[in-house]
Amino acid sequence: MLALTGGIYMRLEEFDYNLPEELIAQTPIKQRDASRLMVLDKKNGEICHKHFYDIIDYLNKGDTLVLNDTKVLPARLIGEKVSTKAVIEVLLLKNKEGDTWECLVKPARRIHVGDVVSFGDGLLKLTCTEVKDEGIRVFEASYEGIFYELLDKLGTMPLPPYIHEKLEDKDRYQTVYAKEVGSAAAPTAGLHFTEELLERIKEKGINIVYLTLHVGLGTFRPVKVEDVTKHKMHSEFYSLSKSVADILNKTRENGKRIIAVGTTSTRTLETVYEKFGEFREDSCFTDIFIYPGKEVKSIDGLITNFHLPKSTLIMLVSAIAGKDNILNAYNIAVKEKYRFFSFGDAMFIK
Repeated sequence: MLALTGGIYMRLEEFDYNLPEELIAQTPIKQRDASRLMVLDKKNGEICHKHFYDIIDYLNKGDTLVLNDTKVLPARLIGEKVSTKAVIEVLLLKNKEGDTWECLVKPARRIHVGDVVSFGDGLLKLTCTEVKDEGIRVFEASYEGIFYELLDKLGTMPLPPYIHEKLEDKDRYQTVYAKEVGSAAAPTAGLHFTEELLERIKEKGINIVYLTLHVGLGTFRPVKVEDVTKHKMHSEFYSLSKSVADILNKTRENGKRIIAVGTTSTRTLETVYEKFGEFREDSCFTDIFIYPGKEVKSIDGLITNFHLPKSTLIMLVSAIAGKDNILNAYNIAVKEKYRFFSFGDAMFIK
């Protein structure tokens, strides 16, 4: 028997849609804010088609725009197992403490406790200290110099598996405001913003605030259960400052809107709001899973990209705008040949 949530049977198939492969964006467009923007009214499902730079027309003086300032590590490393010379791919997922890292490994079956993987002719060595499920290994890093400088030299951007073309400019997989190093993937809704557009938004009297959520393993994991309410999210670290919490609370008091940029910002805001009943300074890990039937109380609007079929992200946007509205919007986006996923076009749910 499947769980009944808010009158909806939460079957995985309910979040499926048909997407022609040619609509999956392989490269970013030349001008960040020239991507297309679908505007979806969550109250009545009405849709209009704009460009991303038109987002300013939908933001009002006193509203607060919330962005995730996490910075993506060039976390994909190709090395060799010292004892056998086997080629090993390592994706750094989470810095546990000091030089200890939780990583996704391919092929994981070749790496056991005590095995050493070498990168850049020994400039960086990772020694396996713990074996976990689902291809996860814990490593201790040894190197000389500054770790993040080495990573810039040896690593590449960990692009999602549906992107097959080489990224010519690795800065295009970072937001222009990326600051806090620690993500295994970009908060892609923010990729559409330029510094000029952000400046124009500020000049209109809209608050722009930043929180941090380091995007982790959950981004790379499909939902494998038939009843989606049984899905368990991997936890990700977030941080929300007191000054930002104060602005968010004041926005609410003034009757203005909180607009989240991306599902990562949404998950952070909802975690904090659910915990305290208001916004407060907080740094912790969250494994919050938002799906239809769960009321999202922390935000009034969402800027997001178009997400994978059957993913936790399409479930999140369905919780905010309604599953029927979202699936209708996605089918229209396919018909209108919108570009999908990380380097694709955007949606504003208002």
